[in-house]
Amino acid sequence: MASYDVIIIGSGPGGYVCAIRCAQRGLKTAIVEGRDTLGGTCLNVGCIPSKTLLHASHMLHEAEHNFSAMGLKGKSPSVDWKQMLSYKDDTIAQNTKGVEFLMKKNKIDWLKGWGSIPEAGKVQVGDDIHEAKSIIIASGSEPSSLPGVEVDEKTVVTSTGALTLGKVPKKMIVIGAGVIGLELGSVYARLGAEVEVIEFLDAITPGMDGEVQRQFQKLLTKQGLTFTMGAAVQSVDATKTKAKVTYKLRKDDSEHTVDADVVLVATGRKPFTDGLGIESLGVAMTKRGQIAVDAHWQTNVPGVYALGDVIEGPMLAHKAEDEGVAVADTIAGKHGHVNYGVIPGVIYTHPEVANVGETEETLKAAGKAFKVGKFSFMGNGRAKAVFAGEGFVKILADANTDRILGAHIIGPAAGDLIHEVCVAMEFGASAEDLAMTCHAHPTYSEAVREAALACGVGAIHS
Repeated sequence: MASYDVIIIGSGPGGYVCAIRCAQRGLKTAIVEGRDTLGGTCLNVGCIPSKTLLHASHMLHEAEHNFSAMGLKGKSPSVDWKQMLSYKDDTIAQNTKGVEFLMKKNKIDWLKGWGSIPEAGKVQVGDDIHEAKSIIIASGSEPSSLPGVEVDEKTVVTSTGALTLGKVPKKMIVIGAGVIGLELGSVYARLGAEVEVIEFLDAITPGMDGEVQRQFQKLLTKQGLTFTMGAAVQSVDATKTKAKVTYKLRKDDSEHTVDADVVLVATGRKPFTDGLGIESLGVAMTKRGQIAVDAHWQTNVPGVYALGDVIEGPMLAHKAEDEGVAVADTIAGKHGHVNYGVIPGVIYTHPEVANVGETEETLKAAGKAFKVGKFSFMGNGRAKAVFAGEGFVKILADANTDRILGAHIIGPAAGDLIHEVCVAMEFGASAEDLAMTCHAHPTYSEAVREAALACGVGAIHS
């Protein structure tokens, strides 16, 4: 029986980052992982592999639509799907091996197998039981399906199966217009599939700024995706090669059936806690099936902590990483802190979509007086030069203090641009602080400055 200061169950971004921080704090640390590779969903079947396919398919889109306008003549490249999947797999291997190297470098033991907690202070992996002063559950999440929809990961797939399809389908139906569905839907649309998105609500990307939702849907429609909104999927009948999706429109209760080669079920994710033994341990849960934790990420069982997708909050890798650092610092007797008001969200389509903080809708609901500064990328020289003038930056600031309350970007490199707003918000900056900061020309980031200027006297280039 090995004894540790900390044992972490799960090696996704939350788990492995937490392990490294624990080791940096001088704690004897082990990490439990049942997969053959470290990195969890994110590195193996999530964020990283999806970004490779988004990048490759975007390059194809550029070749087909923009190369000739730039004087790059020649036949558009054909798609070697096997090679594209091989590129994806190589990228996964580089990243997972990188995490394994970091574990060795920081002298963190990898306990290979699936972990459970038979009692407080003990973790079982296979037949072995290990002792730990603190146990951290970082077991992540899994795709959630719909009643009447059976996933086989071949014809009816989750994001996992969508990353390993045998071929590019002629027709794909995506159930759910959230981040995962739109990212993978846009990949296959670029690769030549006819993609139809069926969404229960009346707007895509629920919870995002309303203006961004509308503009984003317009741009995706222009790229060839079709949307059926306000539709409740009743069933999916699948054979080995085809599927029929039946849905009812909420507005008139009419029933419709559509055929597809592949159906992607992208209706969100749920905490993955199977086999941990937390029920018999007496760990309290929320009504939504998440592990309940206090302000220090500790469960109601002393010495047992939880972070990332298994607890409340957005299911984002970087949120889990922040919590991982905070939990490690807390256990080490330091002050762990996560500012949940400044966690950015990004959708890696083209254009990218990014947001942080409040939306116009949440501010109106709270009765808070605010002002809006907006700037279109059509006024940005760099964006126009690279066929990326669609979209805008919107900054929301307090009407009385000018303090930045939120930002929403749809446009080139939005996922990178959002971070200067995040830093500004961490320092409690005003829109004027951002507006008075010199930004290099020509860059996309000038659009962020212009939006900040629009919160005051006005933008220069609009």
